[in-house]
Formats: sequence, structure tokens, C-alpha cells
Amino acid sequence: MDPVIVVGAGPVGLTLSLALAAQGVPSVVLDEGPGAEEPRPARTVVLREDTADLVGRLGCRELDRVGLRWAGWRSMRRKQLVRDVPLDGGRRDGSRRGGGEAPLTGLLPAPLHVPQHALSAALRTAVERAPLIQRAPMSRIDMLEQDSGGVTVHTREPGSTWWRGSYLVGCDGARSTVRKLLDIRFPGRTAVERHAVAALRAELPWPDVAVLHRRPPWRTGGAEVSARPLPDGVWRLDWLLPPQGELVTPEALVTRIRDTLAGWCGESPAYELLDTGVHTLHHRLARRWRRQRAFLAGDAAHLLGALGTQGLDEGLRDAENLAWKLAHAWHHGPAEHLLDSYQAERRAAVAARLRAADQSLPILRGGGGLRTLVPGAARGHDTLLADGHLGCGALGAAPSYSHSPLSPPHTEAHAVVGTPPGAPVSDVTVTAPDGTTARLRDRLGQGHPLVVLVAPGTGVWDRRHWQTAGIMPRLTEAVAALPATTELLVTESYPGASAHTVLLVRPDGHLVAAFGGVRPAELLTAARAALGGAPGTAQEPVQPGDGKNGKEAGGGGEGGSGGDGGDPSAGPEQEPGVRFHAGRAAGIN
Repeated sequence: MDPVIVVGAGPVGLTLSLALAAQGVPSVVLDEGPGAEEPRPARTVVLREDTADLVGRLGCRELDRVGLRWAGWRSMRRKQLVRDVPLDGGRRDGSRRGGGEAPLTGLLPAPLHVPQHALSAALRTAVERAPLIQRAPMSRIDMLEQDSGGVTVHTREPGSTWWRGSYLVGCDGARSTVRKLLDIRFPGRTAVERHAVAALRAELPWPDVAVLHRRPPWRTGGAEVSARPLPDGVWRLDWLLPPQGELVTPEALVTRIRDTLAGWCGESPAYELLDTGVHTLHHRLARRWRRQRAFLAGDAAHLLGALGTQGLDEGLRDAENLAWKLAHAWHHGPAEHLLDSYQAERRAAVAARLRAADQSLPILRGGGGLRTLVPGAARGHDTLLADGHLGCGALGAAPSYSHSPLSPPHTEAHAVVGTPPGAPVSDVTVTAPDGTTARLRDRLGQGHPLVVLVAPGTGVWDRRHWQTAGIMPRLTEAVAALPATTELLVTESYPGASAHTVLLVRPDGHLVAAFGGVRPAELLTAARAALGGAPGTAQEPVQPGDGKNGKEAGGGGEGGSGGDGGDPSAGPEQEPGVRFHAGRAAGIN
């Protein structure tokens, strides 16, 4: 079968190609540029625990050397300290917790703050080492055509080239050519927030601790200023700008820097200014994320970023979600219901994030009024802002696909554990039948589901004993009967689970279902549903665009961020064989 074509060589496109390669799927990455990203210290990204683990699993383990896991989070309002939260992943002495060291119980996981050019460079290095990935620099597409067997695209400059792929994913950013060629609308809101940004090297009073200061008491502080640490004493400072579009001159920005450092340190310390910029945040959501064999991911599908939300985090989750589904279809043939679930799950998750941000913005940026007179209102606002920055709550927590079309029907055999169905599983230590131990997340992304048995005492028993004792032989037989190769693992304990609980986990780490003991029939039904087949039956092959999947998935409304809801104005579906040219779609007026 032809490789998957990935359009765009930013972090999302590179992550997708690496995730496909890890599951045995070749890809071609069409890079519009020459293949190098200009270092910009003021352009940084914050990765949550799950996305940092994802890129690490794909070969970028060195990110902990070029990025920093925050030791804590401080929130201030005027001259008052509101919150001081220690985080798991860093210590007050500046040292970092090693990958094999046990997490600190009860603490929130520390985000990983890294310059975007360093992330891109690490991903490019991993791509160069992957034999299944071909990267084509200076390849800008200008035509796309689809048929029942694959996708063909044409690139211009430096030479006219045709590329053939089994599927295509547009990861080509906010001005996506793929999205335009597919005639997919991209509604939403422009300039939701604006920030003046500076990257500088200085010594601040809180080493390795991120700071959010609302209503700082100095004249140029504005409504909000944040400081987020990077390695080697570098900090990224962001000032929230007024919505009227205040002009940020170099002189005004230097004044802000000096006033802010003096306000925090008592007097303006020596500093080295490395980079500056103005960051404008938009909220947009593509009407559709799939047309036949072409998909959208990352900024091509959505834009967000206000209130500490992280657009790149969501783009990396797009890549992880789509990769295992494309891999299953590439290896095993048509899987239309499975591929449709990408839009149903990811679009709904991003829509919920945008809706939460849109609902919070008037509260947090509304300019005061009666809300400021309510006791505890300021502390509640601080909690809401911290959620976005620290990856908690509706603004920041990893998504749960509780209403996924891949969810199996609930039965009495299902057990309740600390992870709801559809949510990411806890990263417990697991043991494989060959005796090797690892973190559960390290077993993800290999293209197959996982079955995890909770068996207290496994760690002290001889492996030959527990493999042939109790329910293990029956579970081994039940796993062997599943419709796809499935890895069987054992753990000493799992949050909220009793002994002999069996967990079925998707390749991307989301829980399908938990069972109280070995239930072969129910396990088989759940596995079939999770792989895109109708529960209890083999999946019926469906040809792209034949209408058997019902109306377009993932079409719920998103408040001010543009919903679908089956809106016919989003454009008609394209029939196999229709060609899409730059600037217009053939056959569409």
C-alpha cells in the first residue's frame, strides 16, 4: 500500500509521521520550507504530562535537557500571594525528577516548557533516524485529487512533482492549503487575546517556578503578566494587552520589562534581552476534519490559546489519536467507522475546550463590575486561570472520549475503577509475560490494544508461577481470541480497582472498559467496538463517501467558536475522483 502523505513539517506533522512509523506505516512529509526553523527564544510551547510522554516515546527523550519542568506555580494579585503550588517533576533546589524516580504523591504533574525550535529540532532528528519516513523539503502542494484507492497531490518548486498516498493529513498550519483545497470552512473569532512577549535571561526570586501576577501594582503592569522559566536562567514574560490594539513599541516594551523586574525584585536586576514579539491568539474550529481519505490536524483544524490553553498540546493529541486509526486501516483494510471516530472524538474535545474558554473570557476579562464585589471571586478567577496553565479542569485536562462511537455498550460485567471509560489511563508500573517491567505509557503507540490484569503480589511471585496460576491461563486464552494482536500486561495495583480487575486499553492510552474478572465474551465485544466494528460482529467494510456512516460526526455547537451541527453551508461532500485545485474546488461554485 502507498505511504501516508503528511503535509506540513511542524511539530504536529513530524509527530504524526513518527507515530505512524512506530506502528509500521511509511509516510512522506511534504515540508514547505527548507527544513530548519529559526531559533526564537520567545516562541515556546508548554507540554502537559501526556503530550510530553508522547514525544519522548517517539524518540525525543532529550527534551528534558532543552526544556524545563516547573518546580511550582505562584499566583499573585496586586501585592498579595494567592496560591503557591508545588508541582511533581521539579524541586525547589532546581534539580529535576528522573524518569525512573517515583512521582511525588498528591502533587500535580509539572508541565514541560520548551522552546518550539528545540522541540522541532528534536523531532526532525528523530525523523532522520526513522527509515519509514521520507521528508521532502521545499514541497508546497497546489493540487489534490482523491479516488477510492488513495490520494494524489502535486507539489511545485523547485520541481513539479506528483505524490501518491493511501491517505493524506493536512498539518500545514492556520493558513492550511489542504483545508482550502478540500473547501472546508474555518469559522471562529479573531484576536481573542494579545500579548507582548519577551524572552530574557535574569535572576528572579522564584527559581524554576512559573508566576502569574494579576493587577500588578506598578504603572505598566497592565491587567496581567506571567513569567515562565526555561533552562539556563531564561524566562518568557507575557503581558496581556488591552483589546483595543495598543501599539507595542520597543521603548514601551523595555519600560515594561524594567518595571516588571523591579516590581518583583525590589530593584531592576541585570538582564539580557534575547527576543521579543507580539502574540495574537485566535479561536477557530474547522467544520469538518475529514473528507474521504484526507484529514486535518493541529492548527489546520483548530486554533486556541487564550487563558493558558495550549493549541500545540491539542495538535499532538490529534496526531496520537489519528495515527493508530490510520495504522489499523493501513494494515487491515477499510475501517471507515474507525476513521470517522477521529473527527467525532477530537473535534468534540477541542470544541469543548473552546467553549470553556469562550465562557470563561467574559468572567476573567470582563473588566470588573459586580463580580469583583463577590467574596472569593478573585480566588475563583485565579483557580480558573491556573487550570488552563497547569492542565486541569475544562480549560486544561487531558480529554476523555466518554461519548465516542468506539465505546462498547455497558453491561453488568463492567467494573468501576478510578478511570472512567474513555479517559486516559493512569501511568502505573506494568509487567509483561517475559518479566520486563515498564511504565504503562511506554507500552502505548505500538498499534495494538493492551489488556492489563490487576494482580497484587505479582512483583514478588516468580514469573513462571503467576503465568500458570489463578485466572491467568483463562485470560491469556481470552486475549488470544481478540480480533487484533493485543499485549497482555500485569500490574500490582490500579487506582480504584480491586484484585483480578481486567482493563482494556486503546493504543492511545484511553480506557475502553474494565471488567470484574475474566469475561471473554464481553472482552471480545469491547475490543471489536474499540477497533471500529459493530459490537459483537465483524466490521462491515464501507467505501469512502457511500453514506453508511450517517451524518457527519462531531457536529455539536461550540458557542462563539463555530459549530457544525450538520450545517449544509459547510459545503457538499466530494465524490471519488473529484480534483481539488489551489484557489477553488472543481465542481463547486
